[in-house]
Amino acid sequence: MSDVTPIAFGGELAGRVALVTGASANIGRAIALALADAGAAVVAHARSAEAEVAETARLIRAAGGRATFALGDLARPETAGDLVRAAVGAFGRLDIVVHNAALRGAARLADLEPADWRQVMAVDLDAAFWLARAAAPLLAGSDGAAIVVIGGMSGHAGAAGRAHVVAAKAGLAGLARALAHDLAAQGATVNCVVPGVIETRRGPSAGVAPAQAMPLVGRPGRPNEVAAMVRLLAGPAGRYVTGQTLHVNGGAYLG
Repeated sequence: MSDVTPIAFGGELAGRVALVTGASANIGRAIALALADAGAAVVAHARSAEAEVAETARLIRAAGGRATFALGDLARPETAGDLVRAAVGAFGRLDIVVHNAALRGAARLADLEPADWRQVMAVDLDAAFWLARAAAPLLAGSDGAAIVVIGGMSGHAGAAGRAHVVAAKAGLAGLARALAHDLAAQGATVNCVVPGVIETRRGPSAGVAPAQAMPLVGRPGRPNEVAAMVRLLAGPAGRYVTGQTLHVNGGAYLG
């Protein structure tokens, strides 16, 4: 099963530069390729999966686009600045930030240790804040700046055995609303995209509400369907959308 779509370079993001975290495979790779398809140069990030994230960049370059990759542990606040500097060093600017990287561990409440809680919060939620903070001065110089954070359906429907993940994903929706206010004056939009049941190489993505194991449309979603929403929000057609939580779930959760 392919998790990407062919690149045709539609052009609405020509001249833009995008940073996509967690872009080594699945939804993250699909987002990176979708933004490249729209004409953006892409910095694809992974924590340590160098071969996989290099392949994301290679796919873009092989199709005629511009791309590079960068490694870094988003649990470290300083990594956000490193990634922003990597984008500027490679392409001279930054217009779009997509925070897709996440940890999705499971643990019973009694077994959830402080270190586990903090690690998930650091990568899933805190990193989105540090990325926005580090990118804000550059986004202020763009006439099409956009931040998109990738939430999770469990952050809205809840899930057992994942208190840390549910809390972090719910926090992303709130963070998007707060950042939309903070960055509105400089023309940047900030939104949260929430995938539902998505077919990935690991199987259907986690975060499904037990009472709604299959979406109303009768099938899992595809990574490129989530990427299409991100592309819209990052482009000129999404300039009047900010501070929103947009669910891409085929009717699995009606929020």
